[in-house]
Amino acid sequence: RSHAIEAGAAAALWQRDEPSPPDDLPILMVDDCQKALQQMARAYRDELATTVIGITGSNGKTSTKDLVASVLKPYFKVQKTQGNFNNELGMPLTILSLDEDTKFAVLEMGMSGYGQIEFLSELARPDYAVITNIGEAHMQDLGSREGIARAKFEITAGLETYGKLFYDGDEPLLKPYVEDFPQAVSFGFDDNNEMTVTDIRATENGSTFMVSGIIDATFTIPVLGDHQVKNTLPAILIALEAGLTEEEIRKSLKEAALTDMRMQMVHAKGGAMFINDAYNAAPSSMKAALNFIRETTMKEDKWVVLGDMLELGEQERAYHEEIAQSINSEINGVCLYGPKMEWLYTKLQETYEGKLIWSRDDYRPIIDFLETSISAKSVILVKGSRGMALENIIEPFIEN
Repeated sequence: RSHAIEAGAAAALWQRDEPSPPDDLPILMVDDCQKALQQMARAYRDELATTVIGITGSNGKTSTKDLVASVLKPYFKVQKTQGNFNNELGMPLTILSLDEDTKFAVLEMGMSGYGQIEFLSELARPDYAVITNIGEAHMQDLGSREGIARAKFEITAGLETYGKLFYDGDEPLLKPYVEDFPQAVSFGFDDNNEMTVTDIRATENGSTFMVSGIIDATFTIPVLGDHQVKNTLPAILIALEAGLTEEEIRKSLKEAALTDMRMQMVHAKGGAMFINDAYNAAPSSMKAALNFIRETTMKEDKWVVLGDMLELGEQERAYHEEIAQSINSEINGVCLYGPKMEWLYTKLQETYEGKLIWSRDDYRPIIDFLETSISAKSVILVKGSRGMALENIIEPFIEN
């Protein structure tokens, strides 16, 4: 309480059954602070002329949010969800923080169960909605990828009648939902999407790629990975809706700023390059990152550091073991961290002939192993769930 007042709070919502309200601050007595906050956000949303973009998906929400905001920001006043303020409490705070003259608000919508995205969508009433993909995150709560698809499609619940949905057209689980949804626009790698991406090339400056369909053009983003290129497609589609030209989109994407630890290039001492993708991990995003490292020609010596994938439910062992199918002789060394990665370690001992190490709960053996193994010719992918904090393995290699 004292911290809020010191930080400049002008008033406070106060739950009626909470004792000792402050006597030096205007107080609004309510039965439920969270519901009151949501009601305030709903009322403020009604007053705004802001164009709202809602984004959900199993993976890529934050990267897509950053890419959408980056492509629009040089030309409009843009605000976006900060950090993980993407739930029933965080989103009202985000909406209430919007300035009245904000042209575009880019809102990330997270969930752990049915009904949550629907609630957030009806609160935010997006003009445009994006479903990045359907993965395995929250499998333990929703039971299946089909259930996850149904929960993510709830983002259309509050979509304005004239609004559009941009969705991952490579995902068959979404097809039953979009068949009767005329405002749906597909993007992805498959040729039958309304916007298709091809010719992805990775360099030390990022990714260059071609899009075709709604627009035929070449773009560059300062981040690596085919999945990050795919996350760029809804940003291009929304930029076109906003009236930006091809050249304006190209210029802003080239300078796009993504939140750290998402296929982030980190130049290390001695010339090695780390790719820090340690913000989160699920089987689909893990396979996408491994596909990138196998195919890249940036450097010839390829390493991966992988941490546990969390929140996968009863099938977690199978999901960890399946990752072995994405690791072959093109990868020179594999470092595994965390108790769940023992399953992958055991599997790789049967199939993988490169250098291999596993550590249950200590970063140091992996750091020591890398220090004696990598060189200026090495590129090292680092990926795991947020709880594994794999950036601690990168830290000793960075020049201060």
